[in-house]
Amino acid sequence: MKLIIANWKMHPATVEEAVALARATDIEGLVIAPPPTYLHAVRGVLKNAELGAQDVLADLASLGVRYVIVGHSDRRKLGETDEMIAQKMKTAVEAGIIPVLCVGESREEHDAGKAEEVVARELRVGLSLLTLNPKPLTLNAFAVAYEPIWAISTNNNAVADTSENAVRMVLYIGEELQRLGITATVPVLYGGSVNKENAAGFLREKEISGALVGGASLKPEEMKQIVALATSY
Repeated sequence: MKLIIANWKMHPATVEEAVALARATDIEGLVIAPPPTYLHAVRGVLKNAELGAQDVLADLASLGVRYVIVGHSDRRKLGETDEMIAQKMKTAVEAGIIPVLCVGESREEHDAGKAEEVVARELRVGLSLLTLNPKPLTLNAFAVAYEPIWAISTNNNAVADTSENAVRMVLYIGEELQRLGITATVPVLYGGSVNKENAAGFLREKEISGALVGGASLKPEEMKQIVALATSY
């Protein structure tokens, strides 16, 4: 089964709405990552879905958080550096939480043919404190999400990605991980505006291990369709 992460970003507006959304999307096979202020309330609702977080914060493990998103493009826009991301990756792994490292290029970088260069740098620096750790990484110690910034629908002049490009970049990420000396199995998700219309095109590709879902994660019926697709491949 593929891994589907619902990144609510800063939605919904109230804790009551967050609880209602969590109940409506409490599906086995889904990781729900609400805003930090709703983590405790959402944890109290979930019976089937797993709890995720949108950033590395203190006491995530005690809240029952299983996955944490690290290096998302929204946080990078706010000034989060590769070095800061590396420290967060290390902190999460040491706390027993699975970090999902987001990597991906901007529209300008993509058009300039620098996608692989950008992704390689973000992987190399973002994972540097893990690869230097003498303790061997265990199976699924972390995951990676390829997040092509130019394909995210909330950005100006967004362009829809193709499954062919997604597979090419996922394979490149796998090759780069091997070059970094990481031999453990690392799931690589796709995070370029996945919705019910395009989810099948990405999830049916065996190289893609799942999806990081943004706006569609706020629509319960749409999320149910995406998770159902993930279980069928």
